[in-house]
Amino acid sequence: MLLGVNIDHIAVLREARKINDPDPLQAIYIAAQAGADQITIHLREDRRHINEEDVRRIIENSPIPVNLECSVNPDIVEIVAELRPHRATFVPEKREEVTTEGGLNMDEPNFANLDKSVHYLKAREIETSFFIDPTKESVRAAKTIGVAWVELHTGSYANLHAMRYSNLPHSRHAIAELAIERSKLDRMLDKALHTLEEAAEYADDFGLKVAAGHGLNYHNVRPVVGIKEIAELNIGQSIVARSVFTGLDQAIREMAALLR
Repeated sequence: MLLGVNIDHIAVLREARKINDPDPLQAIYIAAQAGADQITIHLREDRRHINEEDVRRIIENSPIPVNLECSVNPDIVEIVAELRPHRATFVPEKREEVTTEGGLNMDEPNFANLDKSVHYLKAREIETSFFIDPTKESVRAAKTIGVAWVELHTGSYANLHAMRYSNLPHSRHAIAELAIERSKLDRMLDKALHTLEEAAEYADDFGLKVAAGHGLNYHNVRPVVGIKEIAELNIGQSIVARSVFTGLDQAIREMAALLR
């Protein structure tokens, strides 16, 4: 299974002090040496971490492929078309969210915007992907538009796992709606994993390449690795968080070992 390392949180740390340190560009060389297969970055409309200059430098210098997450905002799509990453993954965006909360809305009129953006980038030989909820409806819509990849949103699974097996319920970041009996969490966690398995199988049957990501870490990734139809995981926050204590090289090597 391939590992895409999302380095957005290195830029988050930089922006916290509004200085040029740490530089996300340095991470691409460490990631490549440590066994990452891909660099993933998200150019948000509000530029809260990665900016277009980061994107340009990373694409020009990365020794491994770059997966650029983006919205269907026409200005953003034009930047993607100009900079030509190896892949563009369309994701939903809300200015008020801390991180991406779910998959793309595949209904009209967003469907038409996605279709237009995908064909615009494909004409420039940029591989395209949709970040979607793990549902058959979303998979069918993605296939209709003609992307090469779908990336399944694993947030529901990750939240349930954290509330069941970590100290999250005892912290101020506890998820209120999941503060329930452990036996119920067990059933919901099994269902969430089964939903991912079904969506991955369905996408694979359609001939789509399947990735997954969001909230995956060193404790919850093993069951997802066991889904044979998933070819790639994109993981960022947990790797960067561990790197504070182990260094980025070691943090990536440890995650890569879990995937392989």
